[in-house]
Amino acid sequence: PPAGAPSTQSLLAKNACTACHAPAAKLIGPSWADVAKKHAGKVDYLAGKIRSGGSGVWGAIPMPPQNLSEADARSIASWLASGAAP
Repeated sequence: PPAGAPSTQSLLAKNACTACHAPAAKLIGPSWADVAKKHAGKVDYLAGKIRSGGSGVWGAIPMPPQNLSEADARSIASWLASGAAP
């Protein structure tokens, strides 16, 4: 990230993403690794899904819309789209 920008891991924790998602195992939602594999390169799609939420992509449990800035959503989405490296 640019100098002064929060790290992806701090954004995940700050926005409670870790309550439902884990690096390599399904919790309530899919793992970061599974999302990264399924949506490789889809930054815009992922940023939109993070902010708007939805259901049916990973099963019946919906992901609620997340209240975070466009920049933070894009930062997380970029990390996921590029492989979600730890």
